[in-house]
Amino acid sequence: MGQSYNVAVIGAGAAGLVTARELQREGHRVTVFEKANKVGGTWLYDSRVESDLLGLDPNREIVHSSLYKSLRTNLPRQVMSFLDYPFVKRESGDRRPFPGHEEVLRFLQDFARDFGLMELIRFGHEVIRVELVDEVSHEWVVESRTRETESRWESKEEVFEAVVICNGKHTEPKVAEFPGRDTWPGLQMHSHNYRTPEQFENKIVVLIGNGPSATDLLKEISPLAKQVHLAFRGSDIMLINLKNYDNAWPHSPIECAHEDGKVVFQDGSIVEAEVIIHCTGYRFHLPFLKSNGIVTVDDNRVGPLYKHIFPPSLAPWLSFVGLNYRALVFRVLDLQAIWVAKVLSGKVKLRTQEAMAASVEEYYEQMEKAGLPKYHTHSLQNDEGEYVSWLAAQSDIRPPKSWEEITFFSFVKGIFRHGENFRDTWDVDKWIQEIESSD
Repeated sequence: MGQSYNVAVIGAGAAGLVTARELQREGHRVTVFEKANKVGGTWLYDSRVESDLLGLDPNREIVHSSLYKSLRTNLPRQVMSFLDYPFVKRESGDRRPFPGHEEVLRFLQDFARDFGLMELIRFGHEVIRVELVDEVSHEWVVESRTRETESRWESKEEVFEAVVICNGKHTEPKVAEFPGRDTWPGLQMHSHNYRTPEQFENKIVVLIGNGPSATDLLKEISPLAKQVHLAFRGSDIMLINLKNYDNAWPHSPIECAHEDGKVVFQDGSIVEAEVIIHCTGYRFHLPFLKSNGIVTVDDNRVGPLYKHIFPPSLAPWLSFVGLNYRALVFRVLDLQAIWVAKVLSGKVKLRTQEAMAASVEEYYEQMEKAGLPKYHTHSLQNDEGEYVSWLAAQSDIRPPKSWEEITFFSFVKGIFRHGENFRDTWDVDKWIQEIESSD
């Protein structure tokens, strides 16, 4: 048996659950802090929306989930499995290859129950401070609070030897910047606070963005709205075919907005809109982490982090699981959690602090030379295969050969090949079976 530590895990979504499972397997003593009263993280649907629909007010009460009621997965259930826990079709569940969010939540609830994780979780505990208090004994204070009454909170401090942050990345909205945004008189909201389309009936709506959320919202809003205008960068490839919609039009990004309600686009077109919905992504947000400036968030780059996980000068006592995107995320979460747990138990050795810091700097330099902005630091779109293979090798895991072909990028190509209705027209089961049978 390896070394055993008292470890705090922040968050009980997919990342936190699989991390807790792996830490427990390695013999660590695990406490999971979860703000909500159930597991699931971003997959826990909440019909509530925030008081500030754009998410700019720092004093707003944050609603963690970004799910809209009709949301279905963008990836099939096969690649939302954990290595030894498949996301199978259940007789009484949603058996579609791209299921609704309720089915993903049930999968995570089953995972937590089957591995005895529920007793490790402190539900209703919001973490408000994580701070290193003793560098020699690597002691961390985790301060959490629970709501006693509507207006009264009770705080508690506890000491841990290691902390793994798994708090997700879909809570702090990133909104578009354009002149006149703050004085435009209509309704503005971020897709984080979208749930159902009824309020947009007979409205003239501008959607900013061209990702999965913008596509789904356009499909759902357009049957009710008077007009829908999609504003996006010219370099973006469109998944949705607007020719199939008689009340939807494409535009370049917004140039400015006026107090009389007019929205002016960079192509010179003008729309008298009533609603602007920002489908513009999220920012990493770590307000509770007090690291004396060692770990920062700069233009959505959380760093410095070795392999997106360990801050070199604080490793292995502080780590992150689940920062990456544009990847088959559940696969990545699983491998990251296994590595963190084995590093803490001493079964796997990290490189020296100097070597890890040098590796981070090299990665940043490579990004700069390639012209990639900081905010793409944690995207794995171009190197998912290499990263996953490296992670697997650290824990002596031999991934199946099919992983080389079944990647996020291969799914993106399939999605564009099958168009906006890919979830219902793509026989993805057959596609995956053909790849796996050729191993």
